[in-house]
Amino acid sequence: MTEIEKFLKEYLDYLTIEKNRSRKTRENYERYLKSFIKFSGITSPLAIDEEIVRDFRRDLDGRNMKRITQGYYVIALRNFLKYLMKRKLKVLAPDMIELPKVTRADIEVLSYEELERLLVAPKGGDLRSLRDRAILEMFFSTGLRLSELCNLTRFTDWKSGEISVRGKGDKVRVVFVSDRAKKAVEAYLEKREDVEEALFVSLNKKGKAIGKITPRSVERLVEHWAKTAGLPLSKIHPHTLRHEFATDLLVNGADLRSVQVLLGHANIATTQIYTHLTNKELKEVHEAFHGKRRR
Repeated sequence: MTEIEKFLKEYLDYLTIEKNRSRKTRENYERYLKSFIKFSGITSPLAIDEEIVRDFRRDLDGRNMKRITQGYYVIALRNFLKYLMKRKLKVLAPDMIELPKVTRADIEVLSYEELERLLVAPKGGDLRSLRDRAILEMFFSTGLRLSELCNLTRFTDWKSGEISVRGKGDKVRVVFVSDRAKKAVEAYLEKREDVEEALFVSLNKKGKAIGKITPRSVERLVEHWAKTAGLPLSKIHPHTLRHEFATDLLVNGADLRSVQVLLGHANIATTQIYTHLTNKELKEVHEAFHGKRRR
């Protein structure tokens, strides 16, 4: 085992044991960093320099990889370097590695008109339609991850508009439910006749609850309502509404640190990918409202 492989193993253990990150996070970081080590051929973390990092990033770009995915590799490398600095190693400063510029095409987001069409697509008063409307509104209102939404229970104080969720690394955070989302959830719960603990349940063909809803079922229903709303399916998945939540906050003036907390990101570098999305919206605001009296 080379020196850098030894430090990598220690870092992955650190993520799991001390940072309480999920197994999936550990697997992703291991894949990203092993890719870098294999490409660079280095055996010591002290050999990491700006030129090697640039070459690696050119290689990632040459793999026809989306910029947002390239960003995950860069974030993992920056965090690994931060860990090495904690270990008193004189390695390349993480801040010397800039995150890739992310465009709207890299993180696919909807226009406000498209978003509204999706949110109101489930129009029926049956339990399935009420459930799906509540799910879509909850995604946009809270920015929840798919797994977090599936794990919600019905025995929650919805009137307060604040609920606690357990996210990545088993960390608990508070999310806020809009009035529209609360009304959608309340209408759905009033229609429920089962005793299932889960907030969102899977339904059989007769519309009866058959247990907690699965992530795949949520993905399918989002795809279904996107198609109903006439939206391009390539752009719509549950995580799309998490992107919409973050972008909406930033466009309307929220600071990056607050958005980080609301999303449950452990590192603000992960949240920074959204800042590039707001440039187009801000330009449109500027063009619409700035200097109107001079025209």
